[in-house]
Order: sequence, then C-alpha cells, then structure tokens
Amino acid sequence: MAETASQALPLDGPLFDNSAPSVRPPQGTVTPHGTLAVYEPGSGKLVGEVRVSTPAQVREAAASARLAQMEWSGRPLRDREAILLAFKQLLLDRAEEVGDLIVRENGKTKNEALFMEVLPVADLTHYFAKHARKILRDEKLPLHMFPHKKSYLRYYPRGVIGIISPWNYPFSIPGGDVVMSLLAGNGVVLKPSEFTPLIAEKLRSLLEEAGVPRGLVQVVHGRGDVGAALIQSGVNMIVFTGSVATGRKVNVAAAEQMIPCVLELGGKDPAIVLDDADLETTARKVAWGAFANSGQTCASVERVYVHESVAKPFTDRVVGIAKGLRQGEPNRHDVDVGAMTTQMQVDIVRRHLEDAKARGAKVLAGGEIKVTLDGARFVQPTVLTDVTQDMAIVRDETFGPMLPILTFRTEEEAVRLANDSPYGLSAYVFTRDRERADRVANQLLAGTVMHNDALYTHAAPETPWGGVKASGLGRVHGKHGLRDLSEVRHVNLERFNFPAFWYYPYGAKGYRLGRKVYGTLIGNGLGARLRALFGR
Repeated sequence: MAETASQALPLDGPLFDNSAPSVRPPQGTVTPHGTLAVYEPGSGKLVGEVRVSTPAQVREAAASARLAQMEWSGRPLRDREAILLAFKQLLLDRAEEVGDLIVRENGKTKNEALFMEVLPVADLTHYFAKHARKILRDEKLPLHMFPHKKSYLRYYPRGVIGIISPWNYPFSIPGGDVVMSLLAGNGVVLKPSEFTPLIAEKLRSLLEEAGVPRGLVQVVHGRGDVGAALIQSGVNMIVFTGSVATGRKVNVAAAEQMIPCVLELGGKDPAIVLDDADLETTARKVAWGAFANSGQTCASVERVYVHESVAKPFTDRVVGIAKGLRQGEPNRHDVDVGAMTTQMQVDIVRRHLEDAKARGAKVLAGGEIKVTLDGARFVQPTVLTDVTQDMAIVRDETFGPMLPILTFRTEEEAVRLANDSPYGLSAYVFTRDRERADRVANQLLAGTVMHNDALYTHAAPETPWGGVKASGLGRVHGKHGLRDLSEVRHVNLERFNFPAFWYYPYGAKGYRLGRKVYGTLIGNGLGARLRALFGR
C-alpha cells in the first residue's frame, strides 16, 4: 500500500477532479470568435486574448519578414549588434514588467521568471552581441593537396527562420532563438505556444522599440495547424522546441520542404548520486533541479539513482526540502513553487503518480494535486521511493514536480540505469571526485552532463544545448548554434596557375603521374613514398 504524506496546498475556492465540468473551454483552444484566450494558471483570471492566424496570414508573415530581412542582412554586423544591445538594456530596465507577464501567463514564480527567463535572454544577447563577429568571421581552410588555391568558409544569413516555441519557458527559449537569428542576419516568424502567446508579442514589441525594423520579426498564433502552415510558408529553416511526438512530425514536414530543422525535444534526465557526494549540497541542487518551474523543464531531474549506502540520508534531506517549499499563487516573492501551466500536463502527472502508487511506490512528500473551478492548477513537490525502472514515472517524461528515487550498488549499474531511456538531453553526476565524475560523464548518453549541479546550462550562452536519441537533433546556443543559423559557403580562389594532370585530354602519362604524386604525398611511411616516387 502506498503511503502519502499530507501537505496542505494554499488554495481557496472549490476543488474538483478530472471528471468535473469546467466553467470555460480548456486553455489553448480557439474561441468561437477566432481568438486564443489566456488565463492565469495560478488564479484562473483572464490575462488577454490574441487572434488566431490563418494559413494565408502565415504566408504573408513569412513574405514580410523576407522583405525586411533583405535590408537587415545588408547592414554591417556592428549595426545589428548595437540594436540588440539596446534590446538587452530594455530588458534589464523592464525586467519586472516582463517577468510579471510571464508569471501571469505561465504560472512560474517571480524569482523563476527573472532568473530563468528574463535575465538569461539579456545575458545571451550581451554575449552574442560581443562575440558574433568572432564566431561568424571568415574561416581559413588550407588545402594540403592544392597549395595553389586559397580557400575559406564564409557565413551568410539563411533568410527567414521559423521558430516554434513551447509554453514552459515562453520567453527565454524563443528569446534566445530570435536574438541569435537576428544577429546572424535573418528574419524571423515566431509561432509561440497557444498556451502562452502574449509574452511573444511583448518580445516582438521590445525588439522593435530597440530599433529592430518593423516586419523583421513576425508573430503568428494558433495551434498545431498554424505550426504546420509555418513550415510550408517558405521559411528557410525551422527551430522547434516541444514534445518528441510533435518533433517527429516537424522533422518530416521540414524534410518535405527540403529545409533544415533543429529539434530540442523532451528529456527524462537522470541524476547519479555517488557514495562520496556532499549530501547536503546535492540534496538542495537535486530538489531545485526537480521542482523548479514546477518540474516543467525538459532538463528537469526526473529520476535519481543514489548509491545504496547513502540512500536514506540523501532521501531524508530531499524529503525535508520538499516539505518545506512554499507553494501558492506565483506572483509573490515568498512562493517557491508556482502553478502548472496546462491542465493537459496536470493530467499526465496525475497518471504517472497514480500508476506508481498502484504498483507499490511510497510517497514520502507531497502527492496532492488540486485544481479549482476557476482554473488554478497546483501539483505539490512530490518525492517517491520504492519505484522501479519499468514504471511510467521513471521511463516517460512526466514534466511535473515528481522525484522518483532509486538505488544502485555499483558505478556500472548506475550508468546502465541512467542510459536505459529513449531520451538523452542532460544528465547529472554528484561526487566529490572530479576524475570520477569525468569517467562517469564519458559513459552517459546525453547532450549535456553536469558535475555537482543541475539544470542551469541553458542559461549559459556559450554552451551548445540539445540532446541525443529521442531528445532531438542539432544544437541551439553556443558558437555551433549561431553558425547553424547561417549558411556556410566555401569560397575557393586561385593563387597561381598550376598545370594539373586530371584535365582533358586523358592519357597514360597523366594516369601514371597522378599515381606517383599521390603515392609520394600520402603513402604510409617513408618506404612507401620512396617507392611511389622512384618506382615505375
């Protein structure tokens, strides 16, 4: 029988279960008058509405962005940098205003809106505005076999980038993608999640206020059909962040248009706690990695493997932290855990939790899920033990504040369990021994492995972000992300004329000369090269 630790949620208003009727259509659905209505996840209050875009309007947006991009790409990079640095300063000056809209629309806490959304975009903008010229400058490419040629790589704008962004980080994810696209000389058509459209409009307006030409950044709204229309609108590349299932569809649709796509998809990220870990620090970081943003992060700690010798003291510490977290309406500074953004995600969390409990898992902290008739949605930070590797809460992406804890005996077993997943976004290793951490990191199948920390590197603009296996294709951020938003062109110039032996007319003499030249230059060892040079 599962054990449940009771912990009251600070909610007023009538509560209902999944079968109870709601007083309004589900958030994210199109209203009868063709809009998306946005309600606060923490209170159910109306935030605002946006009009849904038609396929024709999506095509018009792409065409307008392309027209503006032709002028934008012709500007010197230093001019683009100056405009985006002005945008950065606007963000710093209006951080609270932007953060408050994120809180109202998404449900994360005030601190999370600032530190996980607004400031990371400001810092990313600052970093790439200072380093874009170095990253995108011409790259010499010496040709070892053709010294009479001069060769280099040059980066050009792709054109118009279509960005399809999620609801869990509705400002920082599209914000970084848009800024980097603009610095690379591109135009943008942004399709935000139907659950969080308003902050995307705020992003566009701040960019234009900073000096980005009107029309260069377009925002279109709607559900999946609008995203599909965007892929078919004539854009030159797609950057998609979202679920694995939708990512597969995006990949196919982009391939049909013969355009590249970057896919940042889901995760089921493991933390490995070795027997020499600092348990106090580790428990605090793991708890934050699991419960920040109510667990609605693709890189959340979604499963923990702890060495059996330290399992109890580690678990006790995590349980204590979870029980001490303050949860409520997220627009206050004294709240640690905010609301769940969508009812759909609440339902998934509920299914995973109930399945685990039915199969013998113990709930040591949290376990309550409450939703009001007004639409406020809260899930308590929950710690579970007695879970097994085959449970949905360990295998499938939960995307909620659930932390299942499992044990292991050997380092090899921990690595095997961590890698036993279709996902490979991030992984975390906790140990006092840096060499041990590096050894384990080299065996983990993930796009990012962190030592003694969790979650934060999406906010480090120098680092590439992306996963392996079902967690995605390509990378955003870092120099690789900026270059991927560009077309690389190889330019080959003649330094002096060289009589080559491979041109017309063909003949035996050129054939023998070619074998002699290549054998002499690239043969294995001195003997082979001398034989090629002096042989017949």
